[in-house]
Amino acid sequence: MNTVEEVIIERRGSAGIVRLNRPKALNSLTLPMVRVIASALEEFAADAAIASVIAMGEGERGFCAGGDIRLLHQSGKEGSDQAETFWREEFLLNHAISRYPKPYVVLMDGITMGGGVGLSAHGSHRVVTERTRLAMPETGIGYFPDVGATWQLPRAPGEAGTWMGLTGLTIAAADAIHAGFADHCVASSTLPALIDAIAALPAAVSAADVHALIETMAMDAGASRLAANRDVIDRAFAGDTVEGILQALAVEPGEFAGEAASVIASRSPTSLKLTLRLLRAGRVSANLAECLNRELGACKGILYNHDFYEGVRAAVIDKDRNPKWSPASLAEVTTADLDRFFVPAQPPLFAN
Repeated sequence: MNTVEEVIIERRGSAGIVRLNRPKALNSLTLPMVRVIASALEEFAADAAIASVIAMGEGERGFCAGGDIRLLHQSGKEGSDQAETFWREEFLLNHAISRYPKPYVVLMDGITMGGGVGLSAHGSHRVVTERTRLAMPETGIGYFPDVGATWQLPRAPGEAGTWMGLTGLTIAAADAIHAGFADHCVASSTLPALIDAIAALPAAVSAADVHALIETMAMDAGASRLAANRDVIDRAFAGDTVEGILQALAVEPGEFAGEAASVIASRSPTSLKLTLRLLRAGRVSANLAECLNRELGACKGILYNHDFYEGVRAAVIDKDRNPKWSPASLAEVTTADLDRFFVPAQPPLFAN
C-alpha cells in the first residue's frame, strides 16, 4: 500500500470525506497521512461545492489510535529529525482543525486515542458512539498528553481533565461528552445514514444546520462515570503536585479513588509530574497555539528521556507490560529534571 492510500479522500454530494485507512494499525497516524489530511482540508476549504467535511476511520475497531509510536521511537533512537517533523506538522493540523472555516464532523467510532483525539477534539461537530473508547494514555508510555490536550483537558468540568491526563484511563461516550471532547452520541449502525444525510445538505449549509441534523439522529449516551464521581475527582485532583493528589486519593473511600491511585502509581513518575505541570500551565494559557508551542518543546525533551523509550519498549515492542521507570519514584523527579522539557522549540510553531 502506498502512503496516499493510507488516507482516502473523496467527495460525496456537498461533503468532503477523509477516511483514515490503516485499519490493521488502528489507523495510527504517519507523517504522510498528516500531510494528505492537511492538504485535503485546504482543498475542501477553498471548494465552494463542499459545505462540510467528515473525518472517519476505516475498519471495525476505531477512528485513530494515535501517532505511530514505533516510528517516533525509531526516529529518537536514530537521532533523525523525523519525530520533530511529525510533531510539527501534526500540531499545525490540530490547530487548523480548531479554526476550520466549514463544519468539521468527526466520527469517533471505536478507539480514539492520542493523535486521534487531536484530529477530533478540536473539531466543530464531534460524534461518539456506543463503541467509542477515548483516552490520552501517554503517562503509561513515558510521554505526556499532546496534540493540544494541555489546552483541552484543563477546560473539562472541574478536575476531570486532570484525572484523564494523569490516569490515562479509557472513557466511553457519556464521559467524552461530559469532559467536552464530544458533542453528540449516535449509534454506530446509524453512521452510514448520517454520512449520507450530511452529504445531501445544500452547499450553503451552516454549522447550526449540521448540528440540527446530527441531533435528529442522536441518542442518549447514558450515565457519565466522571459526572457521577465529580465530587471525588474535584477534591482529589485539585492539588498542584502528584504526591498531593495521591495523598488526597488515599483518604477518599470507594473503588473509583482506589482505581485512580493504583493506576497513577504504575505510570512514569517523570511523565506524571510533567503532565501535571503542563496541564496547570495550559489552564492559564491564552489559546490553543500557546499550548501547542509549549508541547512541541516538551516533545523535543522527550526524545532525550529514558522513560519514553522504556515505555514504548514495554507497551509496543516487547509487550511485556513491565516498564522500568527511571527515576523510579516521584520523590526522585526534580524540578531541574522537568525544566528541560520547558525549553521552547525553535522555531516556534506560532509567533506570539
